[in-house]
Amino acid sequence: MWKVYLSGEIHTDWRERISAGIKAKNLPIEISAPVTNHEASDDCGDLILGKEEQPFWKDNKAAKINAIRIRKLIADADVVVVRFGDKYRQWNAAFDAGYASALGKSIITLHDEALIHPLKEVNAAALASAETPEQVVEILAYTLTAE
Repeated sequence: MWKVYLSGEIHTDWRERISAGIKAKNLPIEISAPVTNHEASDDCGDLILGKEEQPFWKDNKAAKINAIRIRKLIADADVVVVRFGDKYRQWNAAFDAGYASALGKSIITLHDEALIHPLKEVNAAALASAETPEQVVEILAYTLTAE
């Protein structure tokens, strides 16, 4: 059973498409991800540890609490897929890619062609770069089955 961590943007259905492809091919893969409920992720520090008046400290608490999950799941992953969307700057996804790289994890980046240049350093650390979730599934299937 391989463990695959899905990092990155939360505004499209890319995680569901990868999960469906893995299921359709009956691949022995366990998927994990960060908290993808934007409100829950942003507000967890305030809700658990108390309200912060300054946005910096609110975000700081939430980021640290979320990092407990993220660091553990990336550390346990065999492969880390990092999705960059075109609508928002995903500094968190870039950080996850760097963290995974520092741990020696196999990385697959997932983004549109328009982001090739801005992500050249991230792509250089990746072992594969895909443009669709279906390509990610095919990469995973090939590496698992050699077919």
